[in-house]
Amino acid sequence: MPDYIKSFVLRSGRMSRAQERSRETGKHFIIPYSGVITDFSRLFGNDHPITVEIGFGMGNATAEIAAANPDRNYLGIEVFRAGIGKLLWEIERRNLSNIRIIEHDAVDVIEKMFAPASAAAFHIFFPDPWPKKRHHKRRLVQKPFAELLVSRLVEGGYLYMVSDWENYAEQALAVFSEIPDLVNPHSGTFAPGMSWRPKTKFEKKGIEKNHPIKEIYLIKSANNWGRVRFFKI
Repeated sequence: MPDYIKSFVLRSGRMSRAQERSRETGKHFIIPYSGVITDFSRLFGNDHPITVEIGFGMGNATAEIAAANPDRNYLGIEVFRAGIGKLLWEIERRNLSNIRIIEHDAVDVIEKMFAPASAAAFHIFFPDPWPKKRHHKRRLVQKPFAELLVSRLVEGGYLYMVSDWENYAEQALAVFSEIPDLVNPHSGTFAPGMSWRPKTKFEKKGIEKNHPIKEIYLIKSANNWGRVRFFKI
């Protein structure tokens, strides 16, 4: 069993009354962690392609992307309770039916609940950068985890990461570049900003601090890269 890094650090956060109410009324949007391969098409009630967002924070970007793509399903994985409450509130406010949430460590969820070649995309927006050098080993994007993600991607599916920590982005790009099944359509370097991705709270804070926003966009399988378009799925 590979020695994966956990995808989160537990954070406290006060929930508003609206978020607390949404957690209660929106329980049916939360999928319990099972630890076994899961038929997500049954849980969503359709066989639309599924995009997995690892650590959605307060969920604003997740809700906006899902609202713009009703023909695609979105699974958000998060342990921040206030963020889960906020996304449930957004689901209710926007009347969304194509989002589900798992409140558990993303590494466990992806390894144990996803069958090989079952996810259409993975979004990793502004993961914890662990900026101190002695903490770099705690960063989520390490080779074993990257290989796990690629194993769960369908052929032609994509992996999309954004960070405002240049050092982390460079490390992640190097890790992903070592995986033969991933193709970088941007000549091996960072991708341009995707116009369909909403700015997150962390991104705005990074911009205020003059942090460069670095984007990584890769597609599974060298056989398909010449036909790739930048789908938001």
